[in-house]
Amino acid sequence: MRLQLCSILALPLLLQAFASQGEQIVMDTPVAHQSMKPTLADLLTIEASTSIFYSYARELQLSEMFTAAGTTAATLLVPTNKAVMALARKPHQGPAPVDDGIVITDEEFDSQSKEHVERWVSAHIIPQSPISFDQTYPTLLEGKSISFTQSSKKGDANAPDWSKVVIGDNIHIIGMREASNGILYLIDGAISSD
Repeated sequence: MRLQLCSILALPLLLQAFASQGEQIVMDTPVAHQSMKPTLADLLTIEASTSIFYSYARELQLSEMFTAAGTTAATLLVPTNKAVMALARKPHQGPAPVDDGIVITDEEFDSQSKEHVERWVSAHIIPQSPISFDQTYPTLLEGKSISFTQSSKKGDANAPDWSKVVIGDNIHIIGMREASNGILYLIDGAISSD
């Protein structure tokens, strides 16, 4: 502890001694690091209202695209925790089971749960960014597309475009965050993977 304290106190004196000998020491952070935007993974980590979605997503291999800057940009439509909690069946549960008397093993149950989660998370990812709100986009879930329609509620004319659309029947975009590898839209509902 004493040695660390002495080192901390001596560092400015050493730097001044080197500087007085005609050598210049630059202790600046490169500009590139200061202006970098966070990745989608960074945004999901710090956005507390999306922790349930991210806890599902980070267990999947496709979540690697959230951390990879410089890859194909993605648009995430991320349900808030409140929206996920309001679901009658949680993402890992999938559709209501058919009571056919068949008993599955724990391994089969785990495998099915992972498949349900992957389908659900994939339905919330558009593999391009930025997007326009007058088109339909395919998601990572095969056969699932997302359409945007203009909201019927009157709002501020100066409000951003994303705040004026509805996804599906009644899902609204309530926030937007830009990342180095895409855009994250916070939504007040969950997109069906059926």
